[in-house]
Amino acid sequence: MRARGHVDMRLRRGARPATTAPQRTTGLSQLDFRLPVGRICALVGPNGAGKSTLLALAAGLLRPSEGTVSVLGTTPAAARERLAYVAQDKPLHPHLTVAATLRLGRELNPRRWDHAVAERIVAEGELDPDAKIRTLSGGQRTRVALALALGKRPELLLLDEPMADLDPLARHQLTGTLMADAAEHGTTVVMSSHVVAELEGSCDHLLLLGAGRIRLAGPLEDLLAAHRLVTGRAKDSLAPHTVVESRTTGRQLTALIRPEGPTTPGWQATEPTLEELVLAHLRAPDAPALTLDDAQEAAV
Repeated sequence: MRARGHVDMRLRRGARPATTAPQRTTGLSQLDFRLPVGRICALVGPNGAGKSTLLALAAGLLRPSEGTVSVLGTTPAAARERLAYVAQDKPLHPHLTVAATLRLGRELNPRRWDHAVAERIVAEGELDPDAKIRTLSGGQRTRVALALALGKRPELLLLDEPMADLDPLARHQLTGTLMADAAEHGTTVVMSSHVVAELEGSCDHLLLLGAGRIRLAGPLEDLLAAHRLVTGRAKDSLAPHTVVESRTTGRQLTALIRPEGPTTPGWQATEPTLEELVLAHLRAPDAPALTLDDAQEAAV
């Protein structure tokens, strides 16, 4: 049964990672994002948009040099016990065995740890409990990292490109595990990915970042319903609709719009796929932003 309530992620007055060495970092402008509990949110955007920065700030692994960060209604440090984070590089101790890694997870999280869940995720990958982490493939290390994260029984699970090194079968299995966990235990998941197509069917919310700002945010079904992919004669006007992106080929024009009334007679109009929606906004970085609230959100 889906839990009630919501999860908040807030950045005030902008936030940029503090750093003592000269390096390129992504500054995030003021950001306020709310997710109903138990939802899975796709976090997408171009390279440098701030996806990894946002997740690391929310997890408390980066400290902002200015502004403030709030997650789960408090600071990342205070929320640490209630959230879990899996980074792109999955930093596990190379000399520990799989079994020892899970025992360490239990010792570090004595009040919330679910050893049966962690062991099941590892067993589904047919991993040898006595194998050392340094001998595992990238996909196997990802499975162990996700076992640690879900074994912690977090309220909020932050995943940075978690499926990048998994084969299709493992990706399907672990996506199913995330969906089941969200539905059964109310775990809220924020998952970044560059492969937009693999998110469709597993995520019910979308957060699209661009240049450190929110470009699209809200329930996926509502965002898709708010747009139309239209095709018609190039000479026809798209007014009064909001045009996200348009392309002309000969006498034909194809555009992604946010309809403001009926579409032009004779034009073909279809609801875009997630990939079509995201790609159009990525190709048109100056398109107006859109944030939609979840109409089904329950009060705390």
